[in-house]
Amino acid sequence: MAKRIAVIGSGAAGMTAASSAREKDSEAEITLFTEDEHVAYSPCAIPFVIEGRIKDFRSIVMHTPEWYRKERRIEVHVRTKVIRVDLEAKLLTLHDGTNINFDSLILAPGGTVFVPPVEGVKLPGVYPVRWLKDGEKILSALDEVQSVVVAGAGVIGLEMAIALRHRGKQVTVVEMFDQAIPRLFDEDMARLVQAHCESLGIKFIMGSPLGAIIGNGMVEGIKVAAKEVPCQMVILATGVRPNLELANHIGLEIGPLGAVRVSASMQPYRKGRLVKDLYLAGDVVSCESAILPGPTLSQLGSSAVRQGRVAGINAAGGYAQYPGVASPFVSVIGEVQVGGVGMSRGLADYYGVKVVEGKAHGMTRARYYPGGKPLTVKVLADASTHKLIGAQIVGGEEVTGRINWIGAAIVKGVTAEEFQAGFENAYCPPVSMVRDVVNEAVDDLVANL
Repeated sequence: MAKRIAVIGSGAAGMTAASSAREKDSEAEITLFTEDEHVAYSPCAIPFVIEGRIKDFRSIVMHTPEWYRKERRIEVHVRTKVIRVDLEAKLLTLHDGTNINFDSLILAPGGTVFVPPVEGVKLPGVYPVRWLKDGEKILSALDEVQSVVVAGAGVIGLEMAIALRHRGKQVTVVEMFDQAIPRLFDEDMARLVQAHCESLGIKFIMGSPLGAIIGNGMVEGIKVAAKEVPCQMVILATGVRPNLELANHIGLEIGPLGAVRVSASMQPYRKGRLVKDLYLAGDVVSCESAILPGPTLSQLGSSAVRQGRVAGINAAGGYAQYPGVASPFVSVIGEVQVGGVGMSRGLADYYGVKVVEGKAHGMTRARYYPGGKPLTVKVLADASTHKLIGAQIVGGEEVTGRINWIGAAIVKGVTAEEFQAGFENAYCPPVSMVRDVVNEAVDDLVANL
């Protein structure tokens, strides 16, 4: 009898898990359930559709349920909520009362935008940024909007601020921390990003949480830091919280970071023991850090795909493990690229790790080659072990490769001195200085150790 594999969730983790299970077991009956009406799309692309860099929302939908049914023999049920999971009976109950049997289950319900508990948050004109339908609603409402407040100066908040400014809107970003991209970036590197946004006409109110959203039947403004800011739209880019509804229902262990604790096989724990035939992936889990022993959150599309692959293989009877992660990320914010990997100084301080840093400024190309753009690189090392633990880059181009380069070194436990001695860069005038700015930043780091 063919193995029955059920998947809950149609994000990057869920769709990858289903496809990986199919690759491992060509005979399995694979069924996926999602509350969304679309599958296999990239939420990361929503700001770029709104900005106009991507033609429309249909362009970011990679495949349809029909495609999965025809090409991969995966049954996809959209607008379908799973309300109950009985692990002992191997039974799912859907919102309409239908019961579905399974042999193994993959839980990838993703996360939801944190909605701050402030007055007026349910007024028409307040929009989270998470699902494709959120982007569609924002875009359809923009014609009637002159001013927008973006709550949250993280990566998504800044991408949305740029997109809305490009659309000709007056944009104010409100952030409860004193800097942009908190936790991921250090203050000095965040200042570079904020200054670029301000040069485009975006205003910032920092160090103050959103106090209230005001309006009579619709958004008319916000209150923050004892002042009122008029606006007709509020964007909530206030962070993502794991969707724990089913995890709590099943009784899975929730770790100290507020996500489900899983093993390297992506299996959860219940009462201190691994749960058989159940696998999780995506925003709902905490995973092992590659930098310091212990859990970390890696709510990135790239992490979700890797986790989904491991969950799918194991659910289909194979063997795979998910190693520790350094969580490299990159974003395009206006005309600059922003990337980071590993720990910032703030996170290191929080965990009691004494760090030493190095920093360098240069160009993305040889100084004499036309079109070069400024590049700033910052690298961090553990003061006691000299191992690289983090990096941040702000530049006009080619940030991704440099972050991946440093990230690989971090995962392998490379020291600053080892990087300096052995990690040379490829060179050609149109793409790099003869000694890359990354190498110069590590030189500065070693000199400070």
